[in-house]
Amino acid sequence: MVPGDAGSSPAMRAGGGSAPPSTPPEKVGTDAPPLDRLRPAPPPPADHAADAVWGAAAMAPARERLHRDHGGMRLHQILFNLAEIQVRRGEEGFRWDGEGWWGGDVNRLVLKSEGEARFGRVAEAAEVQLLYSRAIGPYHDLQAGVRQDLGAGVRRTYASIGIEGLAPYWFETEGTVFVSDKGDVLARAEAWYDQRITQRLVLQPRVELNLAAQNVPEQRIGEGLSTAELGLRLRYEIRREFAPYVGVAWDRKVGITADYARADGIARGRVAAVFGVRGWL
Repeated sequence: MVPGDAGSSPAMRAGGGSAPPSTPPEKVGTDAPPLDRLRPAPPPPADHAADAVWGAAAMAPARERLHRDHGGMRLHQILFNLAEIQVRRGEEGFRWDGEGWWGGDVNRLVLKSEGEARFGRVAEAAEVQLLYSRAIGPYHDLQAGVRQDLGAGVRRTYASIGIEGLAPYWFETEGTVFVSDKGDVLARAEAWYDQRITQRLVLQPRVELNLAAQNVPEQRIGEGLSTAELGLRLRYEIRREFAPYVGVAWDRKVGITADYARADGIARGRVAAVFGVRGWL
């Protein structure tokens, strides 16, 4: 209900705030049939008024362009949400998290990659995903495809399926389930939020959780929640497409995964200062 909107309250609709009339008014309406949601859409018009002025040959390309501009275009984007140097005590390295896509408003082909490595060494953890993405609503996409692990660790191939989109209150979210060629089932959930402090200064909190349905000893992954990561990054948008940032990132191995790390002599938790650039084109 809109305050001050005449006719919005039941009393107003009944009779302008007074008692309802003793006899109902005559029925007023149209000859249109009731709405039938199962009725197919009418065919597009075969005649166009502009054809009589400009000619059908001249107007056909204009109509095609209009259809393309209203959802039929093929677009593309390359985005690196994270491209950063991570400074830890004796463990300086770098991390990336980016994607590129090509397609329209509904169907897209998506290529994702993320990973991290120490300087001068082979990437400890890296992956590439090739996905088909289809919009299932105004704010969410269903994505399915294949993931390939790279880097120095055990390399596995996974089938993946997940949902990516915008949650209420403008939280960006991703949730994906992976099934490996060995039958291992993993899952990942990510969320972040852009809090605009000024028109150019943006604070981004970020959380990532990784889970497993079983122990995977060869990958040092334990059943249940395996790792958790929290980050806070402050970026300055020189342009919307180019924004350097600074921040802090904390990650922790949990449960059986932490036991694997302890047995291997690896720290279960780490804190890093990060310096990077977020950009897209």
